[in-house]
Amino acid sequence: MNAEAGLTAGVPLAVIVLLCAVIALLLLVIWSIKRHRNPHLKIESDAPMAELVPTLSGLSLGTPIPGNAVEIFENGAFFDALLDDLVGAGQTIHFEAFLWKKGELSDRVTDVLCERAVAGVTVRVLVDAVGTKKMGAITEQRLRNCGCKLVKFHPRRLRNIGVVNQRDHRKIVVIDGRTAYVSGHCVVDCWLGEGQDRDHWRDVGVRVRGPVVHAIQGVFSENWVEETGELFAGADVFPELEPAGEVLMHVAHAKPEGSAPAVKILHHAVICCARRRLWIQNPYFIPEPEAIDAYGKAVERGVDVRVMVPTAEASDMPMVQHAAHRNFEKLLAVGVRIFENPKTLIHQKVMTVDGVWCAIGSTNFDDRGFEINDEITLGMLDRGLARELELIFERDLEDCTELRLEAWSNRSAFHKLKDHFFYLFNEQL
Repeated sequence: MNAEAGLTAGVPLAVIVLLCAVIALLLLVIWSIKRHRNPHLKIESDAPMAELVPTLSGLSLGTPIPGNAVEIFENGAFFDALLDDLVGAGQTIHFEAFLWKKGELSDRVTDVLCERAVAGVTVRVLVDAVGTKKMGAITEQRLRNCGCKLVKFHPRRLRNIGVVNQRDHRKIVVIDGRTAYVSGHCVVDCWLGEGQDRDHWRDVGVRVRGPVVHAIQGVFSENWVEETGELFAGADVFPELEPAGEVLMHVAHAKPEGSAPAVKILHHAVICCARRRLWIQNPYFIPEPEAIDAYGKAVERGVDVRVMVPTAEASDMPMVQHAAHRNFEKLLAVGVRIFENPKTLIHQKVMTVDGVWCAIGSTNFDDRGFEINDEITLGMLDRGLARELELIFERDLEDCTELRLEAWSNRSAFHKLKDHFFYLFNEQL
């Protein structure tokens, strides 16, 4: 009896051990597939920024595209321009958004998209399934009933269990394949107004015309094909595009297996390439230790490094700001100047380098933006655009408080405890 009982008891144990081994092997396989080496933040080049666009675009899996025209729009003026252009769409509208909530702006956007669809324009709307939980059934039904092709990215279904954490954070609109909008703006009422208070956020976006629109159209296609399998072709989506201006541009968006995502490489490479000044506005700024070291080396070689973020009280995600606070002392110690805006959420994702190159897009400077979400960042070589964005930075400084190392080091123990606690989850916030 004892031998039989031992044999019976031994079989389940062996099965458990085998299952554990299989699970461990599967986890190892998943890790091996997903792993990549982070880029070492050291670039051996003394070339000026104006000569490094081929380098930046090549490293971030893009190519320099000349002949573009770019216009910058702030806050609610972005949607005024966008809606005017949408009314004039004659063939196609491709609209990609992360957040979409019921309200005045939702109604305005829905009205225009529906009117154009009824008029015979092909309207494709791609929205993130999690970010549009408050879009409302009535809005969804209106869009579908009028003929818009509405698709949700990575809805929470069993078939998406492996990618449920990967969200579409891009904000792209392409009209007739000729005009593109890229920004941090979402279809939520807090993006209306002038960023005058905590209920009205600051953001910056661009309207682009010229050959680079094809590349932006391709970024929209990437997620559209992933969800629908539909390929679109022809002059209504990829028309022949003549030069429209003098701006040299490149697009970062790809997430190759085995290598760091393009937006991460681009955002980190510019730290190494800056020679005079590097100004950043970003709502969620949590650089990794190697990036902090790279900022310190930039300061050592004479770069004026400034970072503007909202305070925890002004942010829509106070936990993220506390996670960011954990590294502020290190950044201040290496000479980075940090400015906090208590008035409103600074939501723009903007970089300017040496007064000649600048970037705008959807990418937050944190691990979720760099490693998990689908993002887009446009790089632009143009002194006029860089100066315009620097003027926006300087104007926003009027509402900011600069952090000082000694005072920051002496913040309360409770504040420090919150910072360290939320930093543990910074990749998922």
